[in-house]
Amino acid sequence: MELPDVRRAEVNLRWLDRILDADQSRFPLPLAAERPAAERVAGCCRDHTLLTVATLRQHGVPARSRVGFASYFVPGWHHDHVLAEWWNGDRWVWSDPELDPAGDRPFDGYDIDPEAGHFESAARVWLAYRAGRVDPDTYGVDPSLPIRGDWFIHDYVLLELAHRHKDEVLLWDGFGAMTEDLTGADLTLVDEVAALLVAADRGDAAAGRELARRYASDARLRPGPTVHCMDPVSGVAADVDLRR
Repeated sequence: MELPDVRRAEVNLRWLDRILDADQSRFPLPLAAERPAAERVAGCCRDHTLLTVATLRQHGVPARSRVGFASYFVPGWHHDHVLAEWWNGDRWVWSDPELDPAGDRPFDGYDIDPEAGHFESAARVWLAYRAGRVDPDTYGVDPSLPIRGDWFIHDYVLLELAHRHKDEVLLWDGFGAMTEDLTGADLTLVDEVAALLVAADRGDAAAGRELARRYASDARLRPGPTVHCMDPVSGVAADVDLRR
């Protein structure tokens, strides 16, 4: 559905309270009540996940957002994507809030097997790229767009790290060691972060603690008071104060 421009700009609402305020300003109704599709708050995968994670946390369920790439939208292409990950009492479960649970897919979109290749964390993709096992030009925003490649995967490792530590920034926010050209970039930094992220996923508690230590102590790895935001609707880039 083609949304009016005034709706499309809502994808830049970065905080959940503002997303809910936008909805309630038009529809002061319970969230489960139906809204006309063209009048709903516009968002992307991050926003579906943000609402899901917030709801789970509100009910005492540990949850976080996971940043990576999905292969189940376009054959041969890996779309940048955000999933919800939640603790079911025994293990962390990957769920895609954008998918219809009744949809015709060859896998359970609410319990995605992390080893099946349907969705790969940015860290795993980066390590695979560094080992020469994947073509980085098949990872990006869309097959029709040039926003793809090695630098894009590199930056998404930092987005994954931020989201893991509850800084659920927009996917088009830039900060720290992010770059659009890997020439001269400190690749070892992201190599180490990616390895720690993958180890933490496998249950290595020491890796999780080291990630937290690095995230707190190294300004290259986290958003600061401001981020550089490239608005995907207007195409305008600007520094955004996160304290507002």
